Parts: sequence; structure tokens; C-alpha cells
Amino acid sequence: MILAIDCGNTRLKWGMHDGTGWCAQGPLDYADLPGLAELLRSQPRATKAVAANVAGPQVGEAVGATMTALGIPLYWAKSQSAQYGVRNHYERPEQLGVDRWAALVGARALHPQACLVVCAGTATTVDVLDAAGNFQGGLILPGVELMCRALAANTAQLPLADGKFAGLPRNTMDAIVSGCLHAQAGAVERMFEQVAAHPGAVCLVGGGAAGQFFDLLRMPKRRVDNLVLEGLARIGRELTP
Repeated sequence: MILAIDCGNTRLKWGMHDGTGWCAQGPLDYADLPGLAELLRSQPRATKAVAANVAGPQVGEAVGATMTALGIPLYWAKSQSAQYGVRNHYERPEQLGVDRWAALVGARALHPQACLVVCAGTATTVDVLDAAGNFQGGLILPGVELMCRALAANTAQLPLADGKFAGLPRNTMDAIVSGCLHAQAGAVERMFEQVAAHPGAVCLVGGGAAGQFFDLLRMPKRRVDNLVLEGLARIGRELTP
């Protein structure tokens, strides 16, 4: 049993994978991190854990201490030049965020053809993976909530929007939300042009904010609950317990 742990910008996501599929998945707020051990004791026992951390050393230390207390060997994933069918063409491969790397590995395992890998959370990442498994490059942009908050924080008269999407917004709240959602969808659609001509190309979209703009995307697309966990499970299948 593989325990996959994604220490993201705003919360931790975990999953139990039996080598064929997910037995359980869930989120955990960092305020509740002291309860991680108790939570995991209620799940099937893992023989190994694979984790990605972009939340900083304090979270990493807490997760490490929990694994030690539970007696579960822990492997911290790192971005590689090549791994599990994906080749990293970043100028400095080690500088690619480990969450993006794990999402690319997960995407390759789920769809062995060209794809656009989108993870929508605090930030939105949009990465191009060609049919041969080459990560060609990608974008990082503020997530939907960050975009809305930036307008509220940096303009004199625009509020923190609690609006809804509209094709032709007729109030300020809807105009802000619709603008931010169009910005997300537009960036994804422009990047999909990089792979659109490839047979079987698809846009894989995951992350907590994905549902806010997924229906706006005009290309072959698929929702994936957590691409980072998918990649961590893929990495974990090759590790010796």
C-alpha cells in the first residue's frame, strides 16, 4: 500500500493507493496537521510513503515526524531530468516545482499521448507534455481567487468579488469573476495550441479551482481529481519499501 502526500500551498492532500487504484483520498488543513497520524491509523497500513512538498520546511518536518512515529518509510519526491517516461526540458530541471513534476508524471501514466497538464489551485500551472513524454515548458499564473483578491487589494473602488460567471456581465461583481475565469480559460486554450495537432491530445485538468473554469474550456478535456497524487503513486510503485 502506497501513501501519497501532496503538501500544497494551502493544504495537504493524501491518498492510499494499492498499486492498482485509490482506496481513499482526502484533504487536511495545515491547522489540523497534528491529527495526521490519527487519521492515517484509520486507513489500511501503508508500506511506504511518497511526498511532494511546496509548503516549506515546517510542514515537511511535521510530515516526516508523523511517518517516523507510524514506522512508514518516507521518500521525498524531487524533480528529475527524466523519470517514468517523462523528460524534463526545463533550463534547470531541479528548479521545476516538485508538484508540477509529479503532476507531469501522473499525466503521463494516465494518458500516454500529448496533453496539456493543468493544476488549478492557489496558483494555476499549465504545462505542455508532448506525445514522446517531453515536458516542453509551461506557465504559472495566479489562481482564480488570487486574481480576484489582487483586484480588491490594488484598486481603489473594486471590491473582493462574490459574483458569478456571465457571458456579458452587467454588474461589477460578475464582471470581476467573469474576467478572472476568462483569463484562466484563455491561458489554457492558448497553451493547448501547442499540442492540438497531435493525435489524441487532451487537456487534463485538476486542482481545487478546476471546476470554476473547466466548462469554459473549448478543447478535448478531462477532469482528474489530483494529478500530483497520481504522479506520487506512480513514483511509489517503483520504490523498494
